Amino acid sequence: MECNDSRCPVHGSISTRGAQMEGRVVSSKAKKTVIVEIDYTRYIYKYERYLRKRSRIPAHNPDCMAAKEGDTVQIAETRRLSKTKSFVVSKVNR
Repeated sequence: MECNDSRCPVHGSISTRGAQMEGRVVSSKAKKTVIVEIDYTRYIYKYERYLRKRSRIPAHNPDCMAAKEGDTVQIAETRRLSKTKSFVVSKVNR
């Protein structure tokens, strides 16, 4: 599939930097955007226990990646793409 998206990290001109995370796509309703949910744990010193947390990150979804709900994806940090998007899908692990 030919990719004409300039914001694609593989075929386009956008560069990635900083954080790289892996998560699950929970929403792909918006055009060229997916919501990626990342589960992580945080240690609470007072109670000497771990707290399970989750983070929902909007990421740009290029045409060549075509991530959909339920997919496990790898996202990479990039420059600000819109008001809420600072990440781009770099790999899809179906």
